[in-house]
Amino acid sequence: MIMATRKSTIDLILGRLGHAGRFTARPMFGEYVLYADGRPVAHICDDALFVKILPESSALEPHCEWAPAYPGSKDHYLVPEALITAARDLPGILLRIASALPLPGSGKKAPRTSGRTRS
Repeated sequence: MIMATRKSTIDLILGRLGHAGRFTARPMFGEYVLYADGRPVAHICDDALFVKILPESSALEPHCEWAPAYPGSKDHYLVPEALITAARDLPGILLRIASALPLPGSGKKAPRTSGRTRS
């Protein structure tokens, strides 16, 4: 059974990220997309945070499982709640991801990742 993300989860994540105005969440397809500096860096689905797997987010590797954010999506880092509430470097990781991505609708493609697979 699929459950929708609660508003309290969005508020918790945005509150923990801080950096007023740099992080926003917008509803999309029944769940949420998390933006950093106007660029999509993660999904919030089923009350869980799924961060894009990119070289800029590799610091999450030892702490997170890989999982699809929604059926048919690419794998993302599934960030445990303890990391959301305790990690001071999570906002920096998300901002580094944002700096590597083009603004939505800019027509420019994001840099290709190494295509690495998890062993």
